[in-house]
Amino acid sequence: MDVHGGEPIVSRFAAGVPHAADLREQWRATSLAEVWLRPGDWYHPAVDALVEAVSEDRTPDAAAQRLGAARGAAGVGIGESLDDLSCLYRALGRSADPQALRALSVGWVEGHESLPVHSAVRDPATGLPTADYLGERLRETYGEALRSGADVPETHCLVVLDVALDDLDAWRRMARSATVGRTLDQVFGDGHPMGVLTDGLYAVLCPRGQGTPQLAQTLRRVIEKNAEILGLSEVMRRPTRVWVEKLPASHADAVELLAQLSR
Repeated sequence: MDVHGGEPIVSRFAAGVPHAADLREQWRATSLAEVWLRPGDWYHPAVDALVEAVSEDRTPDAAAQRLGAARGAAGVGIGESLDDLSCLYRALGRSADPQALRALSVGWVEGHESLPVHSAVRDPATGLPTADYLGERLRETYGEALRSGADVPETHCLVVLDVALDDLDAWRRMARSATVGRTLDQVFGDGHPMGVLTDGLYAVLCPRGQGTPQLAQTLRRVIEKNAEILGLSEVMRRPTRVWVEKLPASHADAVELLAQLSR
């Protein structure tokens, strides 16, 4: 039973007429259980404005953009912010509003650009490491191979993913980047150094083996499936390009390879 008169929150949601306070708590509970990393920084006053707009069937764009700006300024990643907004619509039993997602993304870009310092280690759109970080992990890989007498071109390779399209606005690039970042984590998990080479182009350092080409094709299928589920197929290169790139003999040449791939 809740504090608003005895009717269970679940029954109100089933009836399609949630009170704003109930919807906010349902949204928070869903987000904290599924996507939000730090419970203490979830609430912002823009949350209430967005909940009121949605529950009253008003245009949520202004409130969503304000919330996005707050998330970006607080250092919350774009993927986490979009996932959080999707939890609001799941609490209502609806598909996420594309215009609200767009507005939140635009606000997030504005808020993130207001930060005085940006991390050089991770790309904020995807949550993935940068190309410079991947270059350092390659240096470690070549150093370990030199000490052990191994041959890096025989033991390791790059799996490269290209979903780039021209002429996308900022929110679509951000939504695509967040989707790709989550998918790479989903397919490869921890222990595979990866990085964003440029907008829409990603590389993962993998052990070279007979299963690597199949893993690359699995990545392509999962990327395309996730994009379809999230309504982002039109912002992905089709067909998605995924290939296995052989590494050169030296670390310097490997860094040059990353630069060539980025062009």
